[in-house]
Amino acid sequence: MRTTSSITVGRAAELALLGGALAAARQQGGGAVFLLGEAGIGKSRLAGECAYQAYGLGLPVLRGRGSSTGTVTPFRPLIEALSSRFRAAGPPTDPELAPYRPALARLVPEWRDTAAAAGAYPETVVELAEALLRLLAVLGREQGCVLLLEDLHDTDAETVAVLEYLVDNLAGLPVLLLATLRSEPGPALDLVRAAERRRAAAVTELRPLPPAEVAALAAAILEGEAGDLPAALVEHLTGRGDGCPYLVEELLADLLDSGALRRAEDGRWVLADGSRPGVPSTIVRSWGRRIDQLDPQVRDLLLTAATLGSRFSVTTVQLITGYDDRTLFSHLRSASEANVIVPDGAAPDRYAFRHALTADAVTAALAPAERAALARRAARAILRADPELAEERRQLVASLLLAGGDRAGAAVHFAEAGRRVLEAGAAGSAVVLLERAYELAGDAGRSGITERLLPALAESGQLDRAFELVRTLPPVPPAPPTGAAPAAERRIELHTRLAWAAVMAERGADAAAQVAAVRALTAGRPRPEQDAALAVVEGHLALLPDHAPPVTPEDAAVPSAAGRLAEAERRARRAAEVAERAGLPVVACQAWQLLALLARERGFDAADACLERMLAVAEANALPVWRVEAMLRLGANAFMRTGDGTRLERAREAAAGLGAIVLTQTLDGLLAMNAVLRGEWRTARATVDRCLDATARLHNLAAHRYLLLSSATLAAHLGRTREMERELARFRQAGGEESFLTPLRFGLCRAVGALLGEDRAAARAELDATLAWEEEHPSVFYLAGRHGLHPLLEVVEGRWGRAELDRAAAAPAAELAWNRQFLRFADAVVLGREGRSEEAVRALAEARPGAAAFPLAHHLALRLAAEAALADGWGEPVAWLRTAEEYFHQLEVQPVAAACRTLLRRAGASVAQHRGGRDAVPADLRTCGVTVREYEVLVLLADRPGNQELARKLSISPRTVEKHLANLITKTGRRDRAALCALAAELRAATP
Repeated sequence: MRTTSSITVGRAAELALLGGALAAARQQGGGAVFLLGEAGIGKSRLAGECAYQAYGLGLPVLRGRGSSTGTVTPFRPLIEALSSRFRAAGPPTDPELAPYRPALARLVPEWRDTAAAAGAYPETVVELAEALLRLLAVLGREQGCVLLLEDLHDTDAETVAVLEYLVDNLAGLPVLLLATLRSEPGPALDLVRAAERRRAAAVTELRPLPPAEVAALAAAILEGEAGDLPAALVEHLTGRGDGCPYLVEELLADLLDSGALRRAEDGRWVLADGSRPGVPSTIVRSWGRRIDQLDPQVRDLLLTAATLGSRFSVTTVQLITGYDDRTLFSHLRSASEANVIVPDGAAPDRYAFRHALTADAVTAALAPAERAALARRAARAILRADPELAEERRQLVASLLLAGGDRAGAAVHFAEAGRRVLEAGAAGSAVVLLERAYELAGDAGRSGITERLLPALAESGQLDRAFELVRTLPPVPPAPPTGAAPAAERRIELHTRLAWAAVMAERGADAAAQVAAVRALTAGRPRPEQDAALAVVEGHLALLPDHAPPVTPEDAAVPSAAGRLAEAERRARRAAEVAERAGLPVVACQAWQLLALLARERGFDAADACLERMLAVAEANALPVWRVEAMLRLGANAFMRTGDGTRLERAREAAAGLGAIVLTQTLDGLLAMNAVLRGEWRTARATVDRCLDATARLHNLAAHRYLLLSSATLAAHLGRTREMERELARFRQAGGEESFLTPLRFGLCRAVGALLGEDRAAARAELDATLAWEEEHPSVFYLAGRHGLHPLLEVVEGRWGRAELDRAAAAPAAELAWNRQFLRFADAVVLGREGRSEEAVRALAEARPGAAAFPLAHHLALRLAAEAALADGWGEPVAWLRTAEEYFHQLEVQPVAAACRTLLRRAGASVAQHRGGRDAVPADLRTCGVTVREYEVLVLLADRPGNQELARKLSISPRTVEKHLANLITKTGRRDRAALCALAAELRAATP
């Protein structure tokens, strides 16, 4: 008879927890629940009950589990989970997921666009986690969804990293993450305990069933009432089953199979006297007896399968046993009918033992020597049949060799598996495999494994461990000037890779140490291609704040910052040429990117030429990420030069199409700041709000800081000081004040905010802070004030004249569109003071195109220049002040609007009254000073009425009408009443 319960016994608190979590997920209250407990305690039963409830409510359930064979397969539970949902249905088609399809294709390769497969973007684990989060949110949009993952104690490092991300970001989403695992030390349990401590997940540990529930479980299996069971049976199951449902079921099965438990003629269950095995090892003996009753070939197949783990591949078993298909499946069917194994629903090529303990019990029946011999035989069979060994099978062979006592052989295969996994981009799993190989290898073999482990550690972000381990490597002789020295060559490549990882992480001292190690190994005479890679690292070192070590004899002779940067540029150019000749396209792209940064000091034409070459190299060598990097930088330069963000938009489309989420977020940050500068306030706000949380979740610190600074700058440019300070506090908390963004915080954000508050002293202080920072640090930002706003303010306040302005205008950055408008206004002010009024007016007119690209900056400069023109007696300061006043009034920046009105009164000009209905007055008439009442008179003139009729319609006196008409003629520049009537007719015709 069946010896498993069809119902869940006990676990009322756990079932209530899962029911509440399901209900919360359906109401956008997502979260994570972890079920912990020993094998057989009932975790899978509870998880299955939750899945059953979810199916009944119409929730999609994605189900996967960790490997139980000891192999490390990146993302295996997640791959199974997505396959369980989409194998038949095909990929999701929601347009919201389009940018994430390339990342999700890592889990489901069939989703990858064939056109893009050759240049697939190597997304990070965090990017993949964000893509999965978006997919789950879309799936659960209507009623919620469940991601159910079992046996996480057997899962890989990448899956753990993805789950950590999901746990921290499920709040507010219609997603329930439910996972099961044993309480065994490891990364998965560490994740669960950490989530429990910060209250990011519900964690429940399943305890043994109490005696009453053990009796209820037995009664459910025996189809009776708990009170009708023999007391001796309940005592036996309680004492020997330890409250573990699986053990209770197996004890019952043993008693039934042996006949010790039988049903009497009256229907009651009877336990034979003395039928109370003394220890749980009866489970082992029970399985031994069951298997002994099977055909010998079926028994051998099960022993072989159990050696592979609680789940096994039919193909692998066939390789080991040599059975043909007919014989193999006949034996599998016999084992399945005996309730020893069951088909694995997650993979059609796999079977699983009925429980993880079943496989353990089967192999435990063998003597240790017999188990080792069986493992060695299985390993040899797999190696004979498949010498190349696919990734998972190689790990299986390593585990079998280890079980067979061959530690050295296992180390070799674990190390090779780690190398292959690293090449596939799964650095976390590679670290696990290589660390295992490192532990198994003897002293003689550890050096080679360490050389493979170090890049994996660097790529997985474990730089502290990498730099600690690299110091343990035994020294190798330097490479000779001629001839091969493989050990030295490998070590040179290793130190170079570590140096690049360190400099990208802004760890200047560690990068310099690795560079020094390379120079020692090359005896100061690296080959050209080696020196090319070093030159790129050293060039970035020269740009790091507070890091300027003399890394070469040439550098020691030029201690100034300018000299170091000039030397870095010279070497980077040589590196680019060498890398292209030597067929090193990645190094070439790195070099051209560095050159573009350094060349900006000479001009943006030179910088763009470097980037265009970088783009060509990336496209010629199918390097999609580097192609987008080049497009990004070309787009940023184009915006700075022209104010046009079209190329940046194209770069973002390319990044999103590639699935490069981090690059896409970087571009979103740039586009947000660009929208601020262009006065596109709603676009800027929407971009920041859409992207800010996602950058925090991905720990994309660079983009996160830039978005925070964009948000602060948006507030500053709207004159909202308190909001600006609040956003800058968030920027500071994210480490922004210690970043390269510092000059933008001073000059582009706070200085402009101060000017909009009419606090010039504060603005000067912020701009002075910008200049002081840039004197001490290399800067890659050119819109922070040095080349535009600062010169204008100095000229307006009389501290600069022609000579100082000409020097500022000679800098390459003076031609950038944002800076150019300020400098043209400054030039107009200087010309006006020199008495060259006509030239001054022309210079100011040349700045007018900036009004379309950068309206706030244009009107702020207009307000400053008009004050100088009013004082020096040139141009049309009254008209300029009215234009600026109108703009800032509409923007609700009252300090500047009020200052404009004060200057207008000082000039003896009328000041517009901002009465209700002013928005109806066309902008060109408002800037002429036309009031709401005057506009009402003008509109009525289209019908050519007399003064009496106008007075009656507007309920004013005829004398007042005459006054309004006189004002209109003066303000609009029209000759007479007839011309005003014609203007009124034009306005009526233009009104929709």
